[in-house]
Amino acid sequence: MGGRSFLSEATAALPETPSQSKTVTSRILSSVDSAIEGESFDVFILLDLQPKWHVYWQYPGDAGFPPSVTWNLPEGWSAGPLEFSLPQQFSEPGGMIVYGYEGCALFKTRITPVKNLSPNIPWKISAKISWLACRDLCVPGSGELSITLNGDAHRSVDMCAMASSFASPTLWPQTTQPPFVVCILLQGKDRVVSFKGKEGSTYQLFPLPPAGSSAGHVAVMESANQYQMIVPWDKDIPFSALLVENDAPAIRHGWWLSSKPSKMASVGPKTLPMKSWALLLALGSGLLGGFILNLMPCVLPVISLKIFGFINQSGKSHAKILRHGLAFAAGIYLWFLALGLLIVIFKSLGVQVTWAFQFQNPGFLLTLNVIVFLFALNLFGVFEITLPGSAGSSLDELASHRGYAGSFFQGLFATLLATPCTAPFLGSALGFAFAQSGIIIMAMFFAIATGMALPYILLSAHPAWMKLLPKPGAWMEKVKQFMGFPLLATNLWLLSVLGAQRGVHGFEATVMLLFMLGISAWIYGSFLLSRRLIKGVALFLSIALAVGSLAYFVPRALEIPPDAFSKTQESKESEDLITWVPYSKKTFNKLRKEGKAIFVDFTADWCITCKFNEHTAIDTSAVRALFRKHQIVPMKADWTNANVEITKALQAFGRVGVPYYVFYPAGDDTQPVTFSEFLTESDLIKAFSMP
Repeated sequence: MGGRSFLSEATAALPETPSQSKTVTSRILSSVDSAIEGESFDVFILLDLQPKWHVYWQYPGDAGFPPSVTWNLPEGWSAGPLEFSLPQQFSEPGGMIVYGYEGCALFKTRITPVKNLSPNIPWKISAKISWLACRDLCVPGSGELSITLNGDAHRSVDMCAMASSFASPTLWPQTTQPPFVVCILLQGKDRVVSFKGKEGSTYQLFPLPPAGSSAGHVAVMESANQYQMIVPWDKDIPFSALLVENDAPAIRHGWWLSSKPSKMASVGPKTLPMKSWALLLALGSGLLGGFILNLMPCVLPVISLKIFGFINQSGKSHAKILRHGLAFAAGIYLWFLALGLLIVIFKSLGVQVTWAFQFQNPGFLLTLNVIVFLFALNLFGVFEITLPGSAGSSLDELASHRGYAGSFFQGLFATLLATPCTAPFLGSALGFAFAQSGIIIMAMFFAIATGMALPYILLSAHPAWMKLLPKPGAWMEKVKQFMGFPLLATNLWLLSVLGAQRGVHGFEATVMLLFMLGISAWIYGSFLLSRRLIKGVALFLSIALAVGSLAYFVPRALEIPPDAFSKTQESKESEDLITWVPYSKKTFNKLRKEGKAIFVDFTADWCITCKFNEHTAIDTSAVRALFRKHQIVPMKADWTNANVEITKALQAFGRVGVPYYVFYPAGDDTQPVTFSEFLTESDLIKAFSMP
């Protein structure tokens, strides 16, 4: 860089307005005081802003426009494009997100002098800059700036505390790649930027779509420094964004990211994160979470039947026991892999999907209600279903695991009931996987299935362990009948969930449907072994009653009556000892700006773990007292029905399922405290009591 290195300046202020004076002060500064032939140099433009005012970055976001500069240079000189320093993100009224600068904004342009430059001649560089400055209102402004090289120069005293550091790499995007791997994935209508960040640092992503295009708001998910940043983006245009690392308020680094419209691109080191320890850790968490799913309350009725089946199989050949265990595991794998494939397909179509999304579908809940109810009746001995070509393959045998189809059915049924809740280790693992490619999502569901199936594979592979189980006998028939009661309890839970989604009319229609199907099953079971004529009449009546009931009650169970959701917040408050505030982004942001302490309960009526935590850890006298004492706002994010705002809020924490709990201490700039899926009263008391 030619000449003595210092910064010269000239100033032009915004004319006074009735409400403010000198809202923006503009300055032009040069990195050299004299021009040298053939040597380019930087010219900086600085906008010094009054407190709480901001100007915009080159992509302003939802509103505004960036500063622009028109150069007037000596003949033959040239100016490069205007470069913008690292920006910040701001929120504006109406939920708008914008990108720009507060305090001061810095821009630069590379100036190249003409060849055969005459020495010792003053050279004047002029620029006209225009901007839009906003606070509660927006004011356009402009400034005529000039600087003379090879003339009398002086140092600036006031340079926004950056007198000697305008060229610092902490102010500008770097020309190198990030020091870590960054993968850019195309998933439906989104671009997903995935990377492993540095411990102790935070990261922001500033999208830069082509002129005339726009990008959606960036959703950030972080778990163990593994970041996934989701940007709604037109899949037909190249992706470009600025990734900024914040080590401290004055220590920042930025890198440009870009990719062509493809399924995946990567920048940085050659090793992809899919091959890193982060992926192995996530898959290990999925494996452990799948194992813990066996202990979830919603799965225990079916798991009890599997243990019952192992007892029934004791004394049989090792090969047959192993085949039963593998059949059970196959049912587990089929459900999880089918669910994973469905999620991959939906994501490729741009549909937002989450863990247990099927429980937000009333049709799925109704079907599951019918299956569980009929299964319970079968265990009670009300009826048996004989499958074609196999007189011994009744549903009763499915329950007692005397057939391979029964073991497979039990594995399928167990996973079907397991998916409403996330287990410990499973939430973060799923949050990581859902932001990855389809292959990673399938690998994660395979790991979860392996974790859940592993105990049964090991038990069936080592039959000697079955000696620890009691001997089979006549008592097993009574146990089999008893197992029907936990399934009826599951039925009541499913009915309550469907009632919450479709109101009292949906609940009543479903109960009547189950009642009529129960009569149909009784008719079939009572006359199954009768004479041919009676058996034929009974079969006809049973089928007619079942089909008629399904045709009449299913539409009524699924319709949304006008008063299904008319219950007011006041009536809810009378039922709850805690006055819950329904979650919405607008209400949450308002409370945060007011500096309120907030406890957010991400829950759903179909989540058994959620209900258990509510009764044992949240709705207790000690916790209620702390809510009142510290004026903590209890906010319930009810995810029983699909809710886009709640889904995005969960994704911001890297979660795709419930339960999840977040506590924001008082103050608008406090960091949130998160809790485990298994919440305890002591966890909340400790967090709420912190100063």
